[in-house]
Parts: sequence; structure tokens; C-alpha cells
Amino acid sequence: MPTRSAARPAVGPGSNPVPGPLSEPELDRLQALLDRLAPECEPLDIVAIDGYLCGVLLQSRAVPAARWLPGIVDVDGRPAPAAYPIDELRALLERRHAELDRSIAHRQWFDPWVYQLDEDATPSETVLPWVAGFAAAMEAFPQLLEQHEAQLIEPLATLYRHFDPDDLEDADALLEEIEMLELPVDLPEAVEDLVRSVLLIADVSRPRRETAGGVSRRPGGRARPGPAPRSRSGRRG
Repeated sequence: MPTRSAARPAVGPGSNPVPGPLSEPELDRLQALLDRLAPECEPLDIVAIDGYLCGVLLQSRAVPAARWLPGIVDVDGRPAPAAYPIDELRALLERRHAELDRSIAHRQWFDPWVYQLDEDATPSETVLPWVAGFAAAMEAFPQLLEQHEAQLIEPLATLYRHFDPDDLEDADALLEEIEMLELPVDLPEAVEDLVRSVLLIADVSRPRRETAGGVSRRPGGRARPGPAPRSRSGRRG
């Protein structure tokens, strides 16, 4: 998993402090809250949550937490138990949501929440939960694909190539693109492809323009390599 740093307010000139990344104890608390939902609910796991939030944030129109939170609490939309501390869960998830939102808006690298599996796991097996979370957001909020699918074939194929082709129904154009792609050779490459694909999709669904020397331009989404993923124990793989 990406390096976890202590949460510190990010302060810029003329800006209000904003929460930093979740700290190690906060991530442990998030996991405990997810575990507490069972057996009444079947929540997304932490890796899938990260992909899901990216899918939410790539929508052309902002999706309020009241709409995206139920999909994390339970894959079938069942509500959390009455005594469950849903506000605490929501606060932690909104922290990650805000962190990803800043990175996507500024086309900056972010460290996906991807865990190193055992040494025999392939890169595709390791990132598949993240991609499954992303796909869950695409299913819950189909507007992005309804509006821009033809423009997003390449980054979507880069993500969905980790699925079994039999799981991709009625997606001939996507499957055709996937057939032309090779699988990543290692996990760092697979993780970089996640980020690069998110930023490329953002160029379509959340375009931005910057003026440099009087010329209006839209930056591309190039990701940089990040820290090596970590194992479930928190040690680098």
C-alpha cells in the first residue's frame, strides 16, 4: 500500500487549511468501521473504495456524499444498522474523497490504496479489487459512460483489461481495444496505469484550461511513478 503519512493540514498562500491524507491509525479505524458493518451489510473493502471514489469523482457533475456513500456501505444498497456510527465513516471517506479530488483537479499523481498480495499474485490480481470498485461506480453513476464512452475507450481498456473478458458483456469496442494491450509486467506499472487512466478520463469529463503566454491549453494527464505498494502488514513488498 502507498506510504501512509501523518495527517497534516495542507496550507497554501491565501487558502484555508484542508485535511491531509489519512494517518495510519485513521486507516486502521476505517477498516474497523468497515468490519463492523458485517454481517448486516456487505461493504466494499478499502482497495475497492479507492477505485469507487475515483469513479465518483470522474463524473462530469459532482456527486453528493448522500448518493455515493450507500454504495460503499453495502453493495446491494442496504442501509447501515441503526446504531452504526455512519457519521464517523462518512467523515473518514470524505477525507480521502477530498484528497483524490484535489489530485484529479490538478492532474497530479496520487497513491492508490493498493495492497501487495502474496508473492505469487500477478499484477492484475492485485489491482483487480481497485478496478472492481471503479467499475461499481460506473454502474452506479452511468452518466459518464453515457456521455463520453467513445472518447474513453483507451483508458477504460487499460483498467478493464484486468477483468476476465467473459465478465465484459456488450462491450465489443472495449474488448477490441483490450485485445491490443499487454498486461503490465509488474505491480508498479499496474499501479501507474491506474493513475494515468484516471487522469486521462478526467481530461474528458472534467476538462480544465490554463493560459500560458496568452495561449489557452488543456494539460494532459501524465502520472509519475509513486512509492512501491505495500503488503497488508504495512511493509513494503
